[in-house]
Amino acid sequence: MMISRRNFLAVAGAAAAAAALTACGGSSASSTSTASSAAASTASSAAEGGEKIVKVALTCDTGTIDDESFNQACWTAVSGYMGDDCQYYIPEADASDEDRETMIRQAVNDGADVIVCVGYLYGASLAWAADQYPDVKFIAIDVTQGDIGTDAIPANCYCITFKEEQAGYLAGYAIAKDGKTKLGFLGGMAVPAVIRYGYGFVQGADAAAELGQNIEINYFYGGQFYGDANITSRMEGWYSNGTQVVFACGGGIYTSAVEAALKNNGYVIGVDVDQNYIGANGVADGTYAYNPFITSAMKGLSEAVNTALADIDAGSWGDIAGSNGNFGLEDGDYIGLPTDADSWNFESFTTDEYEEVKGKIKSGEITVDNSSDDATKPTVSEFTTVNYIQ
Repeated sequence: MMISRRNFLAVAGAAAAAAALTACGGSSASSTSTASSAAASTASSAAEGGEKIVKVALTCDTGTIDDESFNQACWTAVSGYMGDDCQYYIPEADASDEDRETMIRQAVNDGADVIVCVGYLYGASLAWAADQYPDVKFIAIDVTQGDIGTDAIPANCYCITFKEEQAGYLAGYAIAKDGKTKLGFLGGMAVPAVIRYGYGFVQGADAAAELGQNIEINYFYGGQFYGDANITSRMEGWYSNGTQVVFACGGGIYTSAVEAALKNNGYVIGVDVDQNYIGANGVADGTYAYNPFITSAMKGLSEAVNTALADIDAGSWGDIAGSNGNFGLEDGDYIGLPTDADSWNFESFTTDEYEEVKGKIKSGEITVDNSSDDATKPTVSEFTTVNYIQ
């Protein structure tokens, strides 16, 4: 296992993230969280009369723990809630089902009674693990019953999914309303959550297109959740040919979009969490000439994981076990764009306009197609052209 660690700071801020990062060491097998004792005390208090969690493990399917996005947000929730009583497990490379089973087995052997499995690729491994370890509680992020492949979600498993298409729609709508007409979507891999983000983005940009304003979108999956020279080169080609903004959707793949954007006076849209701080920190330390992040399409990873852990501690596991919580705007603020002044970097699109379209999605007046079938492309108007690049 290859272990590294940084803490996500979209909510807590840079100081809190730095403190959490430096609080623990690493090993070839796992890293133990040493978040604040106050967080652990909160968990202990919640457990009175409930089922006090002994230890939580976070197992990832790919990428790094410090991806400034998906993995990191989930680890922030676990480490923030559990204090010292948690570990994470990262494969050295893209994991197989056998690798994922090995990580789960190691987590159980290390004393975890709750395991948070991150990524839809855990489906088949969860079918095995839920049967193998009936006394362990599994929280599965971006995993559905279909991914698991069983007739029903196992009784000791709670699936958490999100309506990423709504977040993508809001980002696409906002950026097009802000006057940007040459857009790009850079996905990590064509997995369901990334597809929903991308197709939502296309739908939102198309909905914002007005008579006489043509929208063009380059659409590409990098096949990985990290940036590299080849992807950066492709992004440089996009920007140099007129692309103004790229929605970088897939863990650490954003680094390629940012690197290319900064060479061409371009911009990016972040994903999963508010990534504005990356640009702000880059400007502050002199790495970036300007902040390339206009906004971020977010989903409530930390909030959903934190709530599930609190339910276990409160003795309410039976209310969520064997079910799939699918979170969207109808369920609360689990989806959206960051509205803090420091993160709102649009030129003309206003928060009032944002709240209006957000409210229409929440009420059902606007319905966003939630297809995650890569072969079924979203329908667009005559004003929008999407270049799907293989």
